[in-house]
Amino acid sequence: MKTHGNTILITGGGSGIGRGLAERFHALGNQVIISGRTAATLQSAISANPGMRAVTLDIGDPASIRTVAGRIADEFPDVNAVIHNAGIMRMENLRSPTPSIADAEATIATNLLGPIRLTAALLPLLIRQKHSTIMFVSSGLAFVPLATTPTYCATKAALHSYAQSLRYQLSGTSTEVIEVIPPYVQTRLMGAQQQADPRAMPLTDFCDEVLRILTSQPAVTEVCVERVKPLRFAVEGGHYQAVFTGLNQAMAAVHDAAPGSR
Repeated sequence: MKTHGNTILITGGGSGIGRGLAERFHALGNQVIISGRTAATLQSAISANPGMRAVTLDIGDPASIRTVAGRIADEFPDVNAVIHNAGIMRMENLRSPTPSIADAEATIATNLLGPIRLTAALLPLLIRQKHSTIMFVSSGLAFVPLATTPTYCATKAALHSYAQSLRYQLSGTSTEVIEVIPPYVQTRLMGAQQQADPRAMPLTDFCDEVLRILTSQPAVTEVCVERVKPLRFAVEGGHYQAVFTGLNQAMAAVHDAAPGSR
C-alpha cells in the first residue's frame, strides 16, 4: 500500500486504533474520512485534525451502509482505500442458565457482516481506481481465541478467512487486500481498564509500527507487529496449546482480581 496520496475511509475512526491510523495517514497528506456511530466522537477527532472529514455510519445496519456508500461515491469519487476497523468485543457466558445470543448477533453484524456489506457496496468504486486498497483490522485472537469472548474471536477468524478469499478473487485487478493483525492494545475496546493495562501494547507504539511496516513493505499482505507474532504463528511454531492455555489462564486471573468481579 502506498502511504500518501490516497483518499481513505476508516470505519471506527473516532477512537482507538481507527483514530490512531487516521491521524497518521492524515499527517502523511492523505485525505482521510472517518466514520462511526457517535457524532460527538467523530467531531472530537476532526477538530483535532483540521482537514479530516467524517460521516456517521452504523456499520451494523445495512441501510446505513448503503446510504454512506452512496454519499462516499458522490462526495469522494477518488476514494481508493477503505480500512475496516470498527468492531465490538463483548464477554459471553456460554454456560449461563438463561442464555442470550443478543451480544453474539450484534458482534457478528458489526465485526463480520458490516465489513462484508461495506466492501460489496464500495468495491465497484474501488476497482475502477488506478490503485486501491481494502484493509481489514482483525486480531491476534483470530488465531488463538480468548474463550471469554468467543463470538468476537470467531468473527475475527472469519474476517481473516474472508480477506484471503477476497485477495485471491481480486488478484489481477487494481485492488489489493491487506490484513492488519493487532495484539492486545491499549484502547477502550473492553473499557477503561484495557486502556490503562500495562500488559497491553501502547496505542501509539502499535500505530507507529504498522506505518513502518506499510512504508518499508509496500507489497505486504499481513501486517504483524512483533508483539502479535506469538499468537499469529502459534500453530506454525508448534506451541498452540501452550499459548492458548497461557492466554486464557492469564486473562481469567486478571478478571478474578478485578474489583467487583466476585
